[in-house]
Amino acid sequence: MEIVIYLFAAGFLFMSAALFFAYKRTRHYGLFLIGLSYAVGGILAILAADWWPLAGAFALGWLLRMAGLDPDPAKDQKNGSAKPE
Repeated sequence: MEIVIYLFAAGFLFMSAALFFAYKRTRHYGLFLIGLSYAVGGILAILAADWWPLAGAFALGWLLRMAGLDPDPAKDQKNGSAKPE
């Protein structure tokens, strides 16, 4: 069971690295907060070898998204990456 926790923790750390990279490009503080919650959850899961930090980080990430801290690609027309509807 520990190997599954370590694999999910590694996935959370990779997701946090991707979110930190996106934050560096866009400077949207919501990406930083969600990435920080995933990174802390992944590190705590590795240190504690338990699943609850992963569930907590996932829940916190979704709460931050529901609070509106996840950037909306349709509204981001500055860089031209989003397709207009």
